[in-house]
Amino acid sequence: MTRIGMKLDEKKLAALAKAAVAARARAYCPYSNHPVGVALVSASGKIYAGANVEIAHYKGVCAEASAISAMITAGERGIRAVVVVGPSMEYLCTPCGDCRQRLREFCAPDVQIYSLWKDGRLGAVTTLAELLPAPCLGRVPRLDQPDAQQVARHLSL
Repeated sequence: MTRIGMKLDEKKLAALAKAAVAARARAYCPYSNHPVGVALVSASGKIYAGANVEIAHYKGVCAEASAISAMITAGERGIRAVVVVGPSMEYLCTPCGDCRQRLREFCAPDVQIYSLWKDGRLGAVTTLAELLPAPCLGRVPRLDQPDAQQVARHLSL
């Protein structure tokens, strides 16, 4: 699995922004009225998009989970970049805590998360490590591994 982030050039960012905005337009969010669209670049370079889907008991599916599911269904496992667009010009939308951990399953810490304004313009760029400095790694970390070193620094061990 490729776990190396990529910096998006202007053309690639525009393509992902278009896919994320289109996905957001198809979101199903009658309860929160908070449509979110995501587009991600897989290890192969293919773009996968997803939208949030709500249901009456509020345990819906986030846009990130939707895009990851499409990527997994297609047989891929690595994510190289993520673009998120929410419904506002007043605040930027970033992945929720659950989705940050979900992304970490398939992303390296240096993968860039591009947050867009409602109109599709770039608002901010962060790394997954900045959004999730101490991920649950699902294994006992060895201190000689980069993930474990990052967690140890964060926890001041």
